[in-house]
Amino acid sequence: MGAMVLGIRTLHPVFSSMINLNKISLTYGERALFNEISAAIGQHDRIGLVGVNGSGKSTFFKMLLGEVEPPAGEIEKPDFVTLGYLPQDGISSKGGTLYTEAESAFADALTLQNKIDAATERMYELDPSGEEYYELIDSIGEWEHQLEDHEPEKMKSRIERILHGLGFSHEDMQRDTGEFSGGWQMRIALGKLLLQTPSLLLLDEPTNHLDILSQHWLEQYLKNYRGALMIISHDRAFLNTVTTRTFELKLGRLNTYSGNYGFYEKESAERIATQRRKAAEQKKEFARQKEFINRFRSNQKKASMVQSRIKQLDKIEIIEPEREEKKIFFRFPEPPPASKKVVELKGVHKAYGDIKVFNGLDLRIDKGDRIAVVGVNGAGKSTLARILAGVEPIDEGERDCGVNTVFGYFAQQQAEELDPRKTVLEEVEAAAIDHPDANPRGALGALLFSGGEQKKPVEVLSGGERNRVALAKMLMRPANCVILDEPTNHLDIRSKSVLQDAINLFNGTVILVSHDRDFLDPVVNKVLEVRPDGSRMLTCNVSEYIDRIEKEAVGQ
Repeated sequence: MGAMVLGIRTLHPVFSSMINLNKISLTYGERALFNEISAAIGQHDRIGLVGVNGSGKSTFFKMLLGEVEPPAGEIEKPDFVTLGYLPQDGISSKGGTLYTEAESAFADALTLQNKIDAATERMYELDPSGEEYYELIDSIGEWEHQLEDHEPEKMKSRIERILHGLGFSHEDMQRDTGEFSGGWQMRIALGKLLLQTPSLLLLDEPTNHLDILSQHWLEQYLKNYRGALMIISHDRAFLNTVTTRTFELKLGRLNTYSGNYGFYEKESAERIATQRRKAAEQKKEFARQKEFINRFRSNQKKASMVQSRIKQLDKIEIIEPEREEKKIFFRFPEPPPASKKVVELKGVHKAYGDIKVFNGLDLRIDKGDRIAVVGVNGAGKSTLARILAGVEPIDEGERDCGVNTVFGYFAQQQAEELDPRKTVLEEVEAAAIDHPDANPRGALGALLFSGGEQKKPVEVLSGGERNRVALAKMLMRPANCVILDEPTNHLDIRSKSVLQDAINLFNGTVILVSHDRDFLDPVVNKVLEVRPDGSRMLTCNVSEYIDRIEKEAVGQ
């Protein structure tokens, strides 16, 4: 396991808050990424860190971790504060069992005791009536509580509770960690961080590798987490559930809001509206004063008044409202006519070697269905999507398509089929040939490719960018049944909203494999639950499905 990433870091002295950032400035080339930004992070804060791509969110994390040193300003942190960081990907471990890997998170028991000792010594130097004194008492109490958790019987129950919550089974505990795929490796890393309980958890897209049920478990766990959290996420529902403050990085500034993402959206819109109103009022006042100056400029009797007003205008700071992001709009091509039955599976069997995925699956999809496919990782959601799309052969059973059913299918591995020699726009335009209703530029804009980025060659794109190009290509072809497997993994909140609008305007059938509840709820009318022992179709959205699962668990 990369100790550089997951090791808990010790940082240095503070006064009222746990961490203070004072007038931090950081420039890349000619661009001011941070322009004298200041903020305070309290010991129980739950903060969502938001901003458009390139606004500096990852750099902000690296700065807190000590990996980026700002040339101006300072970060104040006490020695006993610890930070734990979960990146988006790139962590792996092997050579030990899942249980022993999780157990290694408790190697810091001695560090905890040292922190308690250091903090106790520090208390003798503080004013007993001061705020820092009482915060230190709280911290010492929490660390002593954590030390109690290092008792063998408590360690075992905590490890099992967290690993089960993240989707690992009892049988997984003795498996070598090297057997787990990339997404499960990130769950192992997240589990270790939660067991370590650092003072501040820095989580970068923590839900990317979680199914809906594991994500729901994580939400509830983080709501009760003892320390502070700072989360980068494009999952609006997750941020609204977990966070109580929002930090927005925008045009070099750091704007702070005392509420979750929904609160931030409302307050941010009101703040910009107020700016625009004041700017308009100021512009009118400027025009009025300039009219007076021009009218009486040559009038000797009013010369002093004219000079006074000129000086007043020179001193006024011009109000410049924030630029409004351009609203991107695109639509799916008009779907060809379809029959009532779109596709039906009868007694389908599918296995990979000794692993049985489906054993006699029956399923019917009808015209107009908007279905979210949910289930634990490994239950067969992506396999089902491929079978429905006709790109995965079945072992036994029947797949029967309706009259004139035309599938549009997106899977992330389609990114591997892109032509590296073409530009982004050329690759998508090639898919739109003979489809006059398609809008390549609009789709690429909605998927985060600006005009200049559309001219990039495919060969220089990152993995996430290639996935978005593949999604744009699929959106060019007319279909009456669209199957999307994790389409939102590399989209920001604004782009997901544009894709939602396009799905709602689409007059066809939609099947979505996704764990993003906020994305799914407004666009689906059914939930298909896929389990190793079967499946069931429910008429509801995903939030209602989670409520149902919780009630069923209580009734057991």
